[in-house]
Amino acid sequence: MDITKLPFNTDEMLAGLRPWIECESPTYDAAAVDRMLDLAAYDLAGHATIERIPGRMGFGGCLRARFPHPNLGEPGILIAGHMDTVHPVGTLDVLPFKREGGICYGPGIQDMKGGNFVCVEAVKQLIRAGHQTPLPITVLFTPDEEVGTPSTRELIEAEAARNKYVLVPEPARDDGGAVIGRYAIARFNLRTIGKPSHSGARLKEGRSAIAAMARKIGEIEAMTDDDCTFSVGVINGGQWVNCVSSECTAQALTMAKTQEDLDRGVAGMMALMKNDDSVEFEVTRGVTRPVWEPDQPGTMMLYEMAREIAKNLGFDLSAASSGGGSDGNFTGNLGIPTLDSIGVRGAGLHTLNEHIEVDSLVERARLIAGMLVRLS
Repeated sequence: MDITKLPFNTDEMLAGLRPWIECESPTYDAAAVDRMLDLAAYDLAGHATIERIPGRMGFGGCLRARFPHPNLGEPGILIAGHMDTVHPVGTLDVLPFKREGGICYGPGIQDMKGGNFVCVEAVKQLIRAGHQTPLPITVLFTPDEEVGTPSTRELIEAEAARNKYVLVPEPARDDGGAVIGRYAIARFNLRTIGKPSHSGARLKEGRSAIAAMARKIGEIEAMTDDDCTFSVGVINGGQWVNCVSSECTAQALTMAKTQEDLDRGVAGMMALMKNDDSVEFEVTRGVTRPVWEPDQPGTMMLYEMAREIAKNLGFDLSAASSGGGSDGNFTGNLGIPTLDSIGVRGAGLHTLNEHIEVDSLVERARLIAGMLVRLS
């Protein structure tokens, strides 16, 4: 099939994507994520059998769509994406959906609603063209990737194990390339327990949990090197300014290139767990994304196919292992051929400058459609 003849239209795709972007869906707002999944379900209605899977652990639910196929139920292609974003409700007030020439802005438009949308459009265009793909296609949209996928990892892994290939339309790399491996990411929950006192009248009698946490943050981030990074991104402590804080909590993240680096980083974090000036310091492990080793044969086959399709479409598709976790960590770690970051091109993800390059909508829709018609 000549995928260049599929009638993708940039303006129509932007019009279809806009409601997805204007339906804000931060991870911790389960109702908001479910509203986003409602929109996706509506857009898929009439093209697929849709299953809504209830959420758990306080997160939103999932959407699983299976498209008609004579071999439905046999191993095929899984398209895996998340519908949650890091942007709180109200971000549209400062980052509205808007197009300025070849750029389009909006919360979550790059990470990763744009990629999810072009996948849906690719499948729909193939169905409208009457083309039967060699393999059955399943789409799975999940609600909690931005916090490490604590509630849906098992579901993603089980769905991936039922399929031959996994495509993950996360944002393209800075050079527009795909991802063929990912570094490990581990999260940690931190807690300091101090001794309260009146900060005006009896300051010396107290032991500040906040001050102790601040010292620990410096120690943690100082452990960063080229192969294993450490950062603290969340901190909460204190309730009254006239009280020496008795408790402070924080969350830390480490990213490691190899399993050996990850083990070293975890050991370093756990070694910090000791008392300091009568203040207790606790470290507990959070969720971990395993290392997805690059250059696996099945993944490289997917990449070479994608690169050939891209070349026929007029662009070069590079590939590399990458930091920044995704649900591809899980499927790639299982050894299932996985190609990640084949979503839209853009920049500014997780910031108030998040945007996509408009011409990448059709470009990536054709790339994905090309893979769907060739994979067997």
